Amino acid sequence: MTTAKPLVKCSVSNCNYWGEQNLCRADQILIEIDKHSGSAYLEEYAEEMTDKGHHDHASTSSATCCLTFKPKD
Repeated sequence: MTTAKPLVKCSVSNCNYWGEQNLCRADQILIEIDKHSGSAYLEEYAEEMTDKGHHDHASTSSATCCLTFKPKD
């Protein structure tokens, strides 16, 4: 059984995964706590990024960021 992808809206129009009606077209999305946003991820959603073994708690949405972002060519 396959699970339907959730619809994710995004306003970053210069992202490679930005689609019509502001929908994100990425197969996977990595959300991280803002304090970890400087981590040196070399690809947009490599397997090693999906589970770093740590679990953080965000008290507000502004404490998070999307690390899936990849600028359009």
